[in-house]
Order: sequence, then structure tokens, then C-alpha cells
Amino acid sequence: MKTTSYRLTLLLLLTSLALALAMPARASASQSEHFVRPAELEPDIAFWRRIYTEVTTAGGLLHDPEDLSVVYEVLEFPSDIAPKTRTKRIEDAKKKYSRILDRLASGADDLSEEELRVQALWPKNTRRSRFEQASEEVRFQLGQADRFREGLVRSGAWREHIADTFQKMGLPRELASLPHVESSFNTYAYSKVGAAGMWQFMRSTGRRFLRIDATVDERLDPYRSTEAAARFLEQNYIILGSWPLALTAYNHGPGGMKRAQEQLGTSDITTIVRKYNSRSFGFASRNFYLAFLAALEIDQNPEKYFPGIRRNAADSSLVMKLPLSIPASRIATVLDLEREELRRLNPALLNSVWKGARNVPRGYEFRVPSHIDLSTVMAKLNTSGAAEAVEVALAESQHRVESGETLSAIASQYGVSQQQLAELNDLNRPYRLRIGQVLELPSRGTRPAATVAQAPKETPPPALPAAKPTPPTGVVGAESYVVRRGDTLGKIAKKHGLTEDQLMEMNSIRNRQFIYEGQVLALVASARAKPPVEAEVPVATIAAVSEPPAEAEAVEPVSEREAEEIGPALVPGTQTAASADPSDYGVKDNNTVIVQAAETLGHYAEWLDVRASQLRQLNRISMATPVVIGRKVKLDFSKVTPDQFEARRVEYHRALQEAFFTEFRIQGTREHVIKRGESVWVLAQQRYNIPIWLLRQYNPDLDLGALQPGARLVIPLVEATGVAEPSA
Repeated sequence: MKTTSYRLTLLLLLTSLALALAMPARASASQSEHFVRPAELEPDIAFWRRIYTEVTTAGGLLHDPEDLSVVYEVLEFPSDIAPKTRTKRIEDAKKKYSRILDRLASGADDLSEEELRVQALWPKNTRRSRFEQASEEVRFQLGQADRFREGLVRSGAWREHIADTFQKMGLPRELASLPHVESSFNTYAYSKVGAAGMWQFMRSTGRRFLRIDATVDERLDPYRSTEAAARFLEQNYIILGSWPLALTAYNHGPGGMKRAQEQLGTSDITTIVRKYNSRSFGFASRNFYLAFLAALEIDQNPEKYFPGIRRNAADSSLVMKLPLSIPASRIATVLDLEREELRRLNPALLNSVWKGARNVPRGYEFRVPSHIDLSTVMAKLNTSGAAEAVEVALAESQHRVESGETLSAIASQYGVSQQQLAELNDLNRPYRLRIGQVLELPSRGTRPAATVAQAPKETPPPALPAAKPTPPTGVVGAESYVVRRGDTLGKIAKKHGLTEDQLMEMNSIRNRQFIYEGQVLALVASARAKPPVEAEVPVATIAAVSEPPAEAEAVEPVSEREAEEIGPALVPGTQTAASADPSDYGVKDNNTVIVQAAETLGHYAEWLDVRASQLRQLNRISMATPVVIGRKVKLDFSKVTPDQFEARRVEYHRALQEAFFTEFRIQGTREHVIKRGESVWVLAQQRYNIPIWLLRQYNPDLDLGALQPGARLVIPLVEATGVAEPSA
């Protein structure tokens, strides 16, 4: 009896223990269900795990770029090696293995010991053609173990905040590991192609969600950029419906991944990684998700790979929202702190602020050490003395470029040096300006009192004429105007000395109540024949898909810049996509395109150098029939090539998008269920106050012209980026 009781007790204990052990396993499986790890891709994940934990930046792996299980050699370099010598060693090693692979491709029987070793790295019965291909593709991957370790230490400051931010937005917490792939959690990371910050946003993509100007670059703020990364990933997931693809789109762009889905007819990450063929879908894009899985594995169990490692303590800084536009020096005085300490806590404030040329903007969420008494500080900053110290006329803090102006002439006008003006506005030689471009000016206190430094002897190029097609920001020339948000036909007519009837007649407008943002209106009768002036039923817009060229993918500095000479890697400096636009601007094989937002036959005619009437005839479209978003239109390529057409098309949408995100940024999303009688156009432009093209970006698979009651729309919510701040 006692034996039976003992056995029963033991059985219950073992059962309880088994359940206890199983529960975390089930939880772990549940947490990672978003991020599949196909068995076929495990060798690739193992490759990146090796790069991140075993090989430092003092060496790397020579390998095949398609089959990452094939590693020819581990190269190691002495610490004092010169960059040129290191590069030569890498190139010599590549040539060595190319020669060996050529021998294997030739089918030679008298193989050396080294050639047999290389042959054994490949599966049995590998075809000669595969060896021939491999001989041309020997690749070097720089190690990252030391940098990954540094990133793990740095990550402690923000890791939990990042995970909490994603969780609050309904996104997987595991995404908090992504900065290991992007930047090694370096808030000051910059890549060769212009990506910046912990999340490595390109400027064009970052401006959708962040403030980026001459005063503030929120890409460098670990808190604001985390929110932006969450918004971008959320958009990618809405569009693609798969976390492996949404993550890959973070690097390659949602437009590119949408094309991959459509081309292969699947969302399976293994199929896409192995079979998707695109000029811009290079090594970094193909491996982005796999590198993330490796980083996630290490991040969740750092002790296994880096024994004794300790992360930094979580950031404990406090935030105070500034009531005024205030010089950084004034804040430092009130806080009794060195500016360098404040600069470390506020990396998004640019040099112009810390040098005193610009103020910290009003409303800025300024971070201070945790021991600061915020109520006392805010009281001091609100005093009249502080207000008087920052009172500067906004009109004198900026200059809008006019036709024929040069940077040297503008600098002379305001009594500053050309170099000072260029540095303040992040301009590089040659100093090319655009008509309408807004230049920030140094404060009076930083301008020289007497003469200005002589301009260089060479004459700088004059301001370039506005690019065509033009962005939707008002007058674009003496003969035309691009409709802006809030415009009415009457307002535009009055502004340009016309009657509404005259404006309607010039532009063949039948309904005076119906103009739309981005529409190009003729202001003189002679401009009527110009293709963009053709007025049609509103069609929506989508920003340009400007995928980074293959050679620009993920160039990672080894000792800061040297890695760009050594070879690409995935940490740090793996930039986000150059565009967050999911639309397809390409030309199909049968010379057709899919109509995108803010496009008319007039635009197509201009980009093709033909008349709109020719396209109407080609497509059997009457004058009264508009082109419809999402439908196919056949084009005439008798005057330009498809590549030329596509470049013009992309530039048009890029300019349209840039103009909007200069003033607004995306700060969230919501769902709207279509009710009977509701118009998408009215919803977008009146209720939610967003352009149709932005709505289309978040709903690329919906036919906005034929939505049925009950259809669910994702609405991007926008807010103003904030008015320009006066100088210090």
C-alpha cells in the first residue's frame, strides 16, 4: 500500500514537473509563431549566427552567396594591417578559389588535395555548371562578433522600451531585436548611402514618420525612431500579411516584396529567398530575415554565446516638453549641466542647435538626467527673461530660393560666408539649389559684423529650375499651378487675377466644386495644350518606389569606413528601404502600366513625349472617360524607352510624396468600415484630411472606386511636423 502511494506521489510530481517544463516551451513557440524558421533555411541562419558570434571584424568568411553552408576559408587579419593590404588579401583569396572552382567546372580528374577539399564542401553530384557559376561569385563576409557583443551591451538602455512600444501597437515583441541587424544599437550610426540612427532610416522613408530638417533629425532619437520603425513595420505587415515579408520589406521596400509575392504567387519566405529574381533583390535583401532570426536567437540567450555579458542599465532620463523656442546654452545654464551631457541625451538635435545657430524648438521633448527637478526647471524656463532671450523674427531665419540665385549671392545678402550657409543646410559641392528651396539662416549673433568671406573663384551653378513633373506645392511656373490642400477654384482664380469661369474654361473643368490635391491647372490659355493640365476625375496617388541599387545594399564599415572597401555586411549600416511605397510603377511586357494615384493620360503623354489624344485612341477611351486607378493602360513607346518613362514616372511621384511629408508625418492608423453611401474620396479629403494617394498606400489591394458596404479600410492618421523655429 505504501509502495503504491509512493509511486502515485512520484508520478504526480513527475507529471507536474513535465507540465512546468512544457509551459515555457509552449509560450516560446507561441511567441515565435510569427517568425517561421523553415528547415531549408537553417544553414543560412547558422551562417549568420557564426558571423555574429564567432568571427570578429578582424576577419571574415569566404563563401558562396547562394549556398551559405559552403564556406571556403576563414580569413584573419592582424590588428595593424593596412586597409589596402587587407583588401588585396581578400581579392587574392577570392581569385584562388575562383581558379579552383574553374578546375572543378572543367571536370578535371587530377585534382590536388586543396581542390578535393573544396569539392567536398559541395553536395555530391554537383553539376559543372554550378561550379562555373560559383567561380564568378566567391564572396567575402566581414565578421561581426565584437560589434554584436557591443550592441548587446548598448541594447540594455532601450531594449525593454522598444519591446513595450511594439507590444502596445499590437506588434510582436521579438521585433525589438532588429536593431542588432540594423546598427548594433548605435544611435549615431550612419551608412554610406545616408541611412541614420539605430533603425537606419533613409531620409526619404524617415520623413514619413519623423521630423528631419536643419534643426532636428529624429532618426537619431532612439525613442521617436522606434515609434517610426513600428509604424513602418506595421504598414509593411498590413500590405504583405506576413512577418517574414514585412521584415524583408524593411530593407527591400514593400513595393519590391509585393512584386515578389505577385511574381511567384506565394508569401512563402523560402520560395521568395530562393527563387525571386530582381536586379535590386540582392544578397542583403535575401538574407535580411535570416540575419534577423540569428540575431533574435542570440539576443534571447546572450549568455550562451557571450558568457559573462551584462547589458547596460535601462535609460532613466526624464522628458520635459519645452514651452518656448530656447537656445541650448540657456537650457544648459538653467540645468547647471554641460552641453555635451545634454547632447548625449538628445542626439536628434543637430550641430546647428549646439553651436547656437538654431534654437531647440518649442514643444520639443527634451531629455534630462533623472535627478533633475522638472517643475523647478520648467518654472525657470517660463520666465520672461527666457522668453526675451529667444525672441527672433521668423522671417529673418529662413530664405526661399528664387530663380537665378546662387548660394554665394544669398550668403552675401545676409552677411554670412558661403561655407557657413552650406554647413547649416547640409549642402555639398557643387552647391545646386532648387527654386523654392528653403534655406536656414544663421542667427544674427553668429553672423560676422563686417565683410563676408570671399566666394570661390569658380562661379557656383545657378538655382536649378523646378523639376518636371512638379510637386503639389502651389505655383510651379508662370503658366501653371498645382492644387494644394484647402484650395478652392475661387481662391486660385482670385490669387492669379482670373475669374472662376476663365480657369474652368482653360482646364476643361465642368464642376467648379471638384478639384483635387496634386491636380495641375493651367493659368494661361497657351498652357492648356500641355499634357499635365488635362483635368480628369480624381485618381489617387502613391509615392515613388525608388529601390536602392544593388551596389548600395548594406555596406557596413569595419573600422568605421574601411568595410566599404572590404565588402558588404548586415551589421551595422543596413539601411531601410529607400521608399515605403508599395505601388508598381514598372512597365509590363505588353507595354501596359497599372494606373496609380494622381495620374492622368496627360501625365503619361508628357512622360512619353506624345499627345494625350494618341493614348486615348490607342486605348479607345473617349474624352469624357477618365482613367481609373488599378486598371491597365497601353502606352506608346515610339519616342522614349520604358526605362525613361519609368524614371519620369517615379520622379513625379517622389516629388509629390516629398512635398507632402515636408509638412506632415504619419502618427498612427485606424480602421474604418465602409457604410452605404460613403465615398472614399470624401472620407479621405474631408473626414480624415489625407490625400487619396496615402490612403491607397495602406490599401493597395482594394479597388477604391468600387468598395462595398462592410469593406474595411486602413486609415493612416497624420499630424503636422511643426512650424519652423526661429534662430537663436
